[in-house]
Amino acid sequence: MDGGMLWYHFPCRGVQSFPGKLCASRWFTPNHRLLNREVFQVSNTCGFKHAGTSSDVREPSGRWQRFEKNPLIRYFRRLKWVSIPLSLGFAYLAYQQFWHVYKREKSKVTSGTQLATDFEVTLIKMLPLRTSSRLWGWINNIKLPLPLRSPVINWFANTYNCNIEEALVDDVTQYQNLGEFFRRSLKPGVRPICEGKCVVSPADGTVLNFGKVQNGRVEQVKGITYSLPGFLGPNFGKSSIKKVESEMAPDDDKTYQKLLLRSNEETDLYHCIIYLSPGDYHRFHSPADWSVSYRRHFPGELLSVRPGFVNWIAGLFNINERVVYTGTWCHGFFSMVAVGATNVGSIRVYFDRELVTNERIWKKDGSKDHSFESSNNISGIQLKKGDEFGEFNLGSTIVLIFEGPKDLNFAIRAGQKVKYGEPLMLVEDKS
Repeated sequence: MDGGMLWYHFPCRGVQSFPGKLCASRWFTPNHRLLNREVFQVSNTCGFKHAGTSSDVREPSGRWQRFEKNPLIRYFRRLKWVSIPLSLGFAYLAYQQFWHVYKREKSKVTSGTQLATDFEVTLIKMLPLRTSSRLWGWINNIKLPLPLRSPVINWFANTYNCNIEEALVDDVTQYQNLGEFFRRSLKPGVRPICEGKCVVSPADGTVLNFGKVQNGRVEQVKGITYSLPGFLGPNFGKSSIKKVESEMAPDDDKTYQKLLLRSNEETDLYHCIIYLSPGDYHRFHSPADWSVSYRRHFPGELLSVRPGFVNWIAGLFNINERVVYTGTWCHGFFSMVAVGATNVGSIRVYFDRELVTNERIWKKDGSKDHSFESSNNISGIQLKKGDEFGEFNLGSTIVLIFEGPKDLNFAIRAGQKVKYGEPLMLVEDKS
């Protein structure tokens, strides 16, 4: 006490000592706005007169005023922590890693690609690609208002270089949604079917690889192979194809291949991989005259099958969902495999109504088998070269694995664009 006055002292910056009443002009703390210009008054019950003046309360310095008005500082002070589900956070990290690795590896495709590690493949599998593919399929089937059909479909056609003039219906306003445009039919005669002893392309697309199957291993790209029994499955059930599981040791790829062949001395096993891009014609056709005896559906992942990923992930076709159709043709074993991919809402095969792909609930191991042979139909489904077989809801991949004579000659090269009906291989006529 000094002359009847009480002085209160605070150690806080911005608080001035003055008699009778204690005022805090400003609290400079991280939450100073909650205490901005708070006034604490301490009154003297004895009625002492306030000895301080307005000049006793100092305004903040110019440095602190600039600090207060800084928009970046104000933004961070308004941020609040919000709890995020652990699975969502981990999925986001997986997505970031996926794109980081993809961009890095894409630049290495032409100069010796380093394969994806098991950890990287696991991260990609954790992405909700099956869910996003079902969502994409649902979006594609949304009915477009008539005024939007022309701009939306023409935008897609121009982006992916679709030739609308080849379509049976070339008026884009007649397609109610993008899905109908993907599955469009072509005008008669625009895809002539090659006659003679040959296997023709089942679809419009790009040839990724082709050649002989060696020791039960199929070449995915140069230097990368995948297991033939892992791709087709270990057993063909009650079809006319020979059973191979009982006569082979587990994982014996070479023996598996030998048991598929009708004549090991006169024939070899061949393969061809054709990639369908989003802009290609999305229906696929029979590549030869053959009978379909058996179907095996492998539920699996829906990783991208673009050439960059095919070059990067070993055994990609054994990982993805696929539908294997096996049977016979004039030279022995024949199979055609439709491989699913990211954003392919479904695979539809016209003569197989029981087939349902990209289901919500699925088993990672095993397959769903169906035989087209019965007591009333011992020959299965008979197909002619060029007959319609099925359709994708977006671009994907077709893999052919078939038995052929040793003098078979391929009429294609890797990276070549082909149209359905064009010859893939030719058989020399010995007559």
